[in-house]
Formats: sequence, C-alpha cells, structure tokens
Amino acid sequence: MGTDTPAVLIEPFLSPPFEQWAYIVRRPGTEEVLVVDPGFLTGPLLEHLRSCGLRPAAILNTHGHSDHIAGNRAIKEAFPESPIVIGRNEASLLVDPEANLSARFGQSITSPPADLLVDHGDRLNLAGISFEVREIPGHSPGSVVFAATAEGLPFVIGGDVLFAGGIGRFDFPGGDGRLLITGVRSKLFDLPDETRVYPGHGPETTIGFERRNNPFVRDGTTPFLLD
Repeated sequence: MGTDTPAVLIEPFLSPPFEQWAYIVRRPGTEEVLVVDPGFLTGPLLEHLRSCGLRPAAILNTHGHSDHIAGNRAIKEAFPESPIVIGRNEASLLVDPEANLSARFGQSITSPPADLLVDHGDRLNLAGISFEVREIPGHSPGSVVFAATAEGLPFVIGGDVLFAGGIGRFDFPGGDGRLLITGVRSKLFDLPDETRVYPGHGPETTIGFERRNNPFVRDGTTPFLLD
C-alpha cells in the first residue's frame, strides 16, 4: 500500500478484526501529526508515536462506527491535549454503543466526546496540513471525508465512503444508498483524477480510476439504486 505524497507522509496501520486502516498523517521532519480513525489495535500506533517522538495535533474520525473509534480513548489518554474531531451529524455515535454498532457484536465501545465538531465546507489547518471537510452521508448518518486539495498531489482521507471498486455498506442504521452514491459523485468526483483516496478498508485508489471503473458510481452508469 503506497504511503506518501510529495510533501505529506501517510502511514497506515491495519487493525483487526475488521481489517480497518488507521492512519498517521504528517509532514516529514515535524513532530506534530494527525491520527485518523484509530481502530481496535492501538498498540503499534502508540508505539510508533512514542518511538518517533511524535505528538498528535488532533484525532480525526471520518465517522463513528466502532471499528473507526475504538482507539480514541487510548490515544486521548496518552495525549490528552489532542482534540477529537468528527462531523457534527456523527458525534452522537461516539457515546452510543447501539448507534456505533459495537452493541450488535456484544461489546459496549464508547469514545470520549468530541472536542471539535465540523460541518460540510469547513476548512481545517492541522499539523501544518490544510483540509476541506466534505460531508457524505449514506454509510453512516454524517460521515465526512478530509480532502487535502491544496497539496501538490491532492489526497482524501475517505473512511468508508469510497473504496477501490466499491462503496461503503448502507444497510446499517442511518445508512442510505442513494445519499451515498449521489454524495460520492457530487462531492468527490469533482476532485482531480490524480487525487489519492486512502479508505477505511482495502487498498488505496484514485478519484480518476474510480470515476472510470467503479461499478457503483462510475461515469456513464446508473447504479441500481438510482434506476
């Protein structure tokens, strides 16, 4: 899995049991980093932060499903000054095991509450990296992606919205396939073809490849949900 853009280093950490990707995002040579969607396996991520002398400027959550927030508490306890950032319409999932799906797997996972709620169109500058927040509901009620559109090679931290050859599930509570598909088309496919997408599961991809090839959302097709 590729891990870097010219000015930004993106380090993936795979977390079982759902094979979910957490990411550390940073500019090389700096101590401040972003921790994105820390999952169930936080040990290697924390070890990496400590061994490299890195300090999270923020914990970013693309959405509130348990496999993406299970590590929030451990990161927050280790770095209590790091704010938890999540979409405004997703914040309730952090503290509700039914809504974040952990209860259906016999667990009761909660996160500390959000320190910063973001909305569609917000712009953030964290750890020296500028992001635009784009809300794309459908996999969950208020999923957001973090789009670094000002980088030389733009990239998106996409959560479970768009995958290589697929899209996020929409059969969970709060899911809506129509919203998800139209959101991908209107809020991601306006980005340049070379934009890298770092998803919550599976390999990285690019906007251009998915626009041309993804059977759910590619150009010139009408997905079954929109027939």
